[in-house]
Amino acid sequence: MFRSLMLQFLALAMAVPLIGRAEAQTIRGARGAPDAVMTLPGLQLPAPSPPFSGKILPNAVDSRPAWPPQVMPPAGAPNVLLILTDDVGFGAPSTFGGVIPTPTLDEVANEGLRYTTFHTTALCSPTRAALLTGRNHHQVGFGDISELSTGFPGYNAIIPPETATIAAILRQNGYATAWFGKDHNVPPWEASTAGPFTNWPTGQGFDYFYGFVGGDTSQWQPGNLFRDTTPIHPYDGHPGWNLITAMADDAIDYLRRNVEIAPNRPWFIHYAPGGTHAPHHPTREWVDRIEQMHLFDDGWEALRERIFANQKRLGVIPENAVLPAWPADMLKRWSDLTDVEKKLFIRQADVYAAYLAYTDHEIGRVIDEVKRLGQLDNTLIIYISGDNGSSAEGSVNGTPNEVMYFNGVALDAEQQMPWYDAWGTDKTYNHMAVGWTWAFGTPYRWTKQVASHFGGTRNGMAISWPARIKDHGGIRQQFHHVIDIAPTILDLAGIPQPNMVNGIAQRPMDGVSMAYTLPAENKALPSRRTTQYFEILGNRALYNDGWIASTTPPVPPWASVAAPRPSDVMNGYAWELYKLADDPTQVHDLAKAEPARLEALQELFIMEGQKNQVFPLNNSITAMVAPRPGPAAGRTHFVYTGPSCCTQANAAPSILNRSFRITADITVLADGGSGVLVTQGGRFAGWGLYLKDGKPTFTMNLLDLKRPKWQAADALTGGQHTLVFDFALDPQGKMLFGRGGTGILTVDGKEAAKLTLPETVPFTFAWDETFDVGHDTGTPVDDADYQIPANFTGKIGSIAVDLGEGPVSLESMTAWLKQMSTRDVEHPAPGVAPASK
Repeated sequence: MFRSLMLQFLALAMAVPLIGRAEAQTIRGARGAPDAVMTLPGLQLPAPSPPFSGKILPNAVDSRPAWPPQVMPPAGAPNVLLILTDDVGFGAPSTFGGVIPTPTLDEVANEGLRYTTFHTTALCSPTRAALLTGRNHHQVGFGDISELSTGFPGYNAIIPPETATIAAILRQNGYATAWFGKDHNVPPWEASTAGPFTNWPTGQGFDYFYGFVGGDTSQWQPGNLFRDTTPIHPYDGHPGWNLITAMADDAIDYLRRNVEIAPNRPWFIHYAPGGTHAPHHPTREWVDRIEQMHLFDDGWEALRERIFANQKRLGVIPENAVLPAWPADMLKRWSDLTDVEKKLFIRQADVYAAYLAYTDHEIGRVIDEVKRLGQLDNTLIIYISGDNGSSAEGSVNGTPNEVMYFNGVALDAEQQMPWYDAWGTDKTYNHMAVGWTWAFGTPYRWTKQVASHFGGTRNGMAISWPARIKDHGGIRQQFHHVIDIAPTILDLAGIPQPNMVNGIAQRPMDGVSMAYTLPAENKALPSRRTTQYFEILGNRALYNDGWIASTTPPVPPWASVAAPRPSDVMNGYAWELYKLADDPTQVHDLAKAEPARLEALQELFIMEGQKNQVFPLNNSITAMVAPRPGPAAGRTHFVYTGPSCCTQANAAPSILNRSFRITADITVLADGGSGVLVTQGGRFAGWGLYLKDGKPTFTMNLLDLKRPKWQAADALTGGQHTLVFDFALDPQGKMLFGRGGTGILTVDGKEAAKLTLPETVPFTFAWDETFDVGHDTGTPVDDADYQIPANFTGKIGSIAVDLGEGPVSLESMTAWLKQMSTRDVEHPAPGVAPASK
């Protein structure tokens, strides 16, 4: 019996096991050796395990061990540094004719190629989702930014598993993968320490993440900063700390460690700094440098002329390009401004320019580390200058606090002057006037959010790869889109697009590889992208074979969030038509001259829209208050029994536009105690319940303009206490959003303070700040009352937040939006609190 079993064992051991599974795999090195590596066929990820290539016999001395080979990309596959800056207009950097020095982008372009007809989607989250997946933004749930997500497939802020990211593909083919900087693609209700983390970078194919989750953040005190999925606050106790530099430091450290430990493993880094999205937060050193250059003293119209001349000289726009007229019907001419306006606006531009130059410099430090490590020759650098056009979200006069814009509040220049000296510091969340925005988009019209015109969608890009690109400083004019980047990286790495990832069949990428444009002899080849649709917030366009049909924006992006917009988005917009070979800057509208062609392109847009989940069209920014899934959905009662931090707004109780009650059962020491009990937001908008010198205090920060305060007259005595803050929304208020009400603070059942507010914050508190219990992160809601972290010195029994009723519902919002669509844009919008002065 034993002899029979042994003979069967030997027969099995000597058989060739499952070799068919590995036939399509390439093994480099001795099979089974510890240093053997394997290149996958790549169509199915992860690939099945290769067969054991050793020999197993009853005794180890007679057997031969063999290690499974390590998965590695094809030989010669490059490292990839994918850089994406934020809100940079085509004409802002020096590389594409701008006056702002960007020597790092210049160097990448001069050692490689400039792409002058490259396009984004016109908005942050959509561009980033398209970039990382190679699919059109509606196909991956990002028809809008995550904060405006709705329950439709093209707009739900969820990248589906059928569209794996470029990082997920590269990692399973052997790359080390890391993401530094902005992640604007986490569903808002999942952006908390409770997760789930499937849609975070570490769940989307990245081994490592160091950055912030959300649309933007303070670069001085980023309250939404994470390492992987853990919130961090490295700025605490370090005055002068800035995320732009700290992020470069972390990326340099990551590169060094990876190259030293695994020098033969290629890496993929997505580097996405917050610059130059608001707030514009450069260091003082960079502001001083730019101010000494006097770049903006002659105003925005003169700046456009200078940029346009530079662009013609550099050859980054066609010779027949025409500079569109200044939009005097929408924006003031520089000569019509007051001295105060000119002084403030020059300051705004200097700080913005400093921010772009500073950001580019820190990117250069990362590239310098690649050089120092001897990795540059085989590193593919893709530097995209902006995820959309220059931003108009600072309003006509700019703003010291961008949170004002998203709440429909604007200040004139005189009202902003108290922030003049602090502009760009941690005391501002600043943004520039739209005149500069328009100039930094030279030679194109319109801005970020406007997907119909190149001012919103055309961004400069440079690509270098010393081992492969020899046409140094070459210019490429083929029409391409951000969805083409992922296929290009795979093509250049020799990795196929998979049809199966983690057991899920993949949708083919919508992008086409741009690899054909790299050789010098191919610089004049026609583009392999012949059709591309664009759509953001109802503004849309269809490009096809050199023609583009574009809708006319009915409302400029710098208008109030509540400005009237056509409710019939599909049929309520006028259309324009341009032949780009003759009119590259979209100046001469041929809609009336070519009605048949326009109609054909409109029909093609509908076809592309149906294919890409574009419908239903929605042009309302007020979707930011729409209900969403997650841990806060449907809840009206929230209880916290100890300190916690860093809960993003969509996972926390929202007191906006409703009555609410906060009940705190606490125990304090004999001195009455101090510190924060519960807070949300910070210096630029928010609220907080805390003890100030032992006195219970509730503060509501109304956009850094007013801070109404409820405070008890006496400090607490040692022992147990119950604090209650009750806010009753005015039931007779005429406004739908931002309605006022009466708040009452009670201590142990006795009224301690009462105050009535005529208005409250209508749409959002400071989004980069979080909901915290027992302390505060980021910035305080009132600098005069406490400083971060303001740890509560007593003991929390429980803190309950109970939400009452309010006027905002799906039905009331729908009725309000229909009402808004019938009003004249010049008239004030009903339903929104007026601007506080």
